[in-house]
Amino acid sequence: MLRVRFWHLSAILASAVASAPLHAQAAPATPTPTLNFSGLLFGSYNFQQTTTPNPLTRQIDNSFIVDRAYLNFRMAAGDHGSIRITTDVYQTSEATPNAYTIRAKYAYFQYDGDKASNGAQLIGRVGILHNVVIDHQESFWPRYLSQTAVERAGYFASADAGIATLLTLPDKMGEVYATITNGPGYTSRETDRFKDYAIRLSLTPLANNKDMPLLNTFTISGWGYKGATASACVVAGACATTGQIGEALDRSRAGVFVGIRDPRLVLGGEYAQRHEDGELTPTSNRTKTETTGRLLSAFTVVRPLAFADANGKSPFGIVARYDMVTPNATTVGFTTTTDNAYHTLIGGVFYDLNQKIQLALDYQESLASTSSTAAPPAQSKAYFAHFQVAF
Repeated sequence: MLRVRFWHLSAILASAVASAPLHAQAAPATPTPTLNFSGLLFGSYNFQQTTTPNPLTRQIDNSFIVDRAYLNFRMAAGDHGSIRITTDVYQTSEATPNAYTIRAKYAYFQYDGDKASNGAQLIGRVGILHNVVIDHQESFWPRYLSQTAVERAGYFASADAGIATLLTLPDKMGEVYATITNGPGYTSRETDRFKDYAIRLSLTPLANNKDMPLLNTFTISGWGYKGATASACVVAGACATTGQIGEALDRSRAGVFVGIRDPRLVLGGEYAQRHEDGELTPTSNRTKTETTGRLLSAFTVVRPLAFADANGKSPFGIVARYDMVTPNATTVGFTTTTDNAYHTLIGGVFYDLNQKIQLALDYQESLASTSSTAAPPAQSKAYFAHFQVAF
C-alpha cells in the first residue's frame, strides 16, 4: 500500500514539473556579437634617381618604408546594423619625434535595409566613410603601388566625415553611391560651415551575360563632386570685408571611369576635371580667381599565363599605368607663365607568393610635360620593390 502511494506521488511531481510555465525555465542565452578582424599591410624599398644636377647634401635617395597598415574591425550592432573601424598607420610628415603614427581612416555605423528578391538594397552610413569614387577605383587598381589618379592629383581625399547612402541596383546592374561630407578629408577636422556633396552611378550592363565571362565585370561609372570652401581671409579673421563674404569658393570635380575586373585581366580608363575658385589677395578686399584642370589616366593589370591555364590562374603578372595631369588648363583672374602639366608613369611585374602576399618590382616617375618647369608634384624617378600582405 505504501509502495503504491509513493509511485502515485512521484507521478504527480513529474507531471507538475513538465507542465511548469515557460518563464520559470532558464532563458536562452543571447548570442555574443562576433568581431570580424582583418588587415592590410604594404610598403616598399625604393631607390630614388636624382632629377636635379646638384643633389642636396645628405639627400636620402633610398629607404625602406611601411606605407600603410590598415586594421579593420567589423561587428554587428543590432538588427540590420553594423560598425566598421579601420585604423591607418602611416609615416608622419609632421615635425614630431615619431616616425609612424595612427589615425582613423574609416569609423562609421551602417544600417542595411531589407534586400529585395532581385538583389536591390538600400544602405545608410554615418561617420568617417568612403568618398565618392576612390574606393571604387581601388577595387580595380592595386593601391599598394600608388594612389589612384584623382587622389594622387589632389582632387579630394579617399575618406571624410559625413553621411552616405548606397543603393544596390536590381539584378546586379550596378549601384548608386551618394555622400554629404565636411570636405577637408579624413586627415583634417572641419574648417568652415560649408559641406561637400557627391554622387556616383556605376552600371554593370553585362553582369548577367554568360556568353562573355571576361566582360561580366565591365563597369562604367559617372561621378560628380560639388565642393565648397570659405574665403581664406574669413577663416583667418583678417579680411577687410569680414562678414560681407558670405558665398563659398567653388571646389567642384567630375569624371567618368570605365573598367573591367577579371582575375586574368584588369583594364581601367578615366577622364576627370576640376574647377576651383581662389583668391589673389585673401588678406584684404579679395580678388577672386578661377582655375580649371583635367586628367587622363589608363592602366592595366594582366596575368598573361592565366589565359593558357585550365583554371585561369597564374601567380605572375604585369602592371602598367599612365596619367596625364594638367592642373591649370584654363585660368581667370591671373595668368600662368609656365606650362605646369606633368605625367605619371608606372610599370612593373608582380608575383603572388601565396593567396595573401604579393610582391612587385616597378619603376615610377612623375615628370613635367616640358623642360620649362618643375611641375607639381615634385618631379621624381624611382625604382621600387613593393610588398602587400592581407590578413
